[in-house]
Order: sequence, then structure tokens, then C-alpha cells
Amino acid sequence: MTFDQEWAELRAAAAQRTAMQIDHVPADGGGGGGSGDLVVNRDDLGAIGNAAYDLRVRLAKEGDIARASTADAATALTSANFVSGGAVRKVHDFWQTHLRTLLDSCAQISNHLDYSKAQNAKDEAKIEGDLAKISVLTEYMN
Repeated sequence: MTFDQEWAELRAAAAQRTAMQIDHVPADGGGGGGSGDLVVNRDDLGAIGNAAYDLRVRLAKEGDIARASTADAATALTSANFVSGGAVRKVHDFWQTHLRTLLDSCAQISNHLDYSKAQNAKDEAKIEGDLAKISVLTEYMN
């Protein structure tokens, strides 16, 4: 099986699992997990954020190993009037552009999950405080 065939099958299977129907309510009374509540596990978010950060640190180091030697090779080949010098420079520039994009993406994932974790904690505290106020007011009204 070729990569394209396998990829197409995986995409089709994923589309079937995640298909969303918004024109009616399912017969079982709900969709998805059943409880209807949003659940955010801070430990899971932290683990994913840490993994993204670790990937970024490692990629920044290991993804840059060949940069200097590739640039030197491109310069040397171009100076010696080899046409391949321009191609090597193009590969170098292409890799650097995509490496920066990937590093930025890892940083955004890590930062966003850190933010989400902190924001969720603040939201929980606010909701708990609001519920405490409501219960005190309810007691006074009764």
C-alpha cells in the first residue's frame, strides 16, 4: 500500500469518527462523552505543554546542526562556479524557514496550553466564589 492510499484511508476513518451532525439530537439524548460538561485536566495540559517545550528545545539544537556547514558548502560551490551551489543554498534557506515555523508552532502550543491551564484555574476560582455568594444570598432570602 502506498503512503497516499494509507493516508487517504486514515483520513476517511477519522472523518467517520468525528463527523458532526447538527441538524438533530441523537436518540440517546446527547452527543460525545455523555455528561455534557467541559472537562479540563490541568495535568494533561501541562504534560502536553511540557512535551511541546521539550520538542522545541531539542529541535532548536538538533535542527540547526547542519546550518553552518550547509551554508559554507553553498558558498564554496557557488564561488567555484558550480550550479549546485544555488541549489544547496535553496535547500539551506528552505530548511531554515521551515525550522523556524516549526519552532514557533511548538512555542505557541506550549504557551497556549500554559495559558489555558492558568486561565482554567482562574475561571474555576471565580465560579466557586460566585457559587459561594449565591448560596449565601439564598440563605438570606429564605
